Amino acid sequence: KTVALLGLTFKPDTDDMRDAPSLSIISGLQDGGAKVVAYDPEGIEQAKPMLQGVSYAEDAYACATGADVLVLVTEWRQFRALDLPRLKELMNAPVLVDLRNVYSPAEAEKHGFQYTGIGTTKVDA
Repeated sequence: KTVALLGLTFKPDTDDMRDAPSLSIISGLQDGGAKVVAYDPEGIEQAKPMLQGVSYAEDAYACATGADVLVLVTEWRQFRALDLPRLKELMNAPVLVDLRNVYSPAEAEKHGFQYTGIGTTKVDA
């Protein structure tokens, strides 16, 4: 499976990779056999020496192209305004794992995504 990872840095608006969650997430994904494609607005050059076997994309949409799952790791401002219908069309499977709860489950599901957030629960009406 191909996993698209949005956000490599420890926090948005920085290129700081110290203690970045993406490092252990990518390691775990690769240990499980996943192919990882990543995009970060500022941290790619800092991440490259720390990560092996990762492909890097030029933007969020290139990152998502052909992915089986999209994982949002760092809450960069530009990731808060993604064109979800466009992402869905680019991906092999519309699966969104939002580790920062940038999107609500209802919003993601409205656009056809299977959504998993951290600490979110889906309540059926």
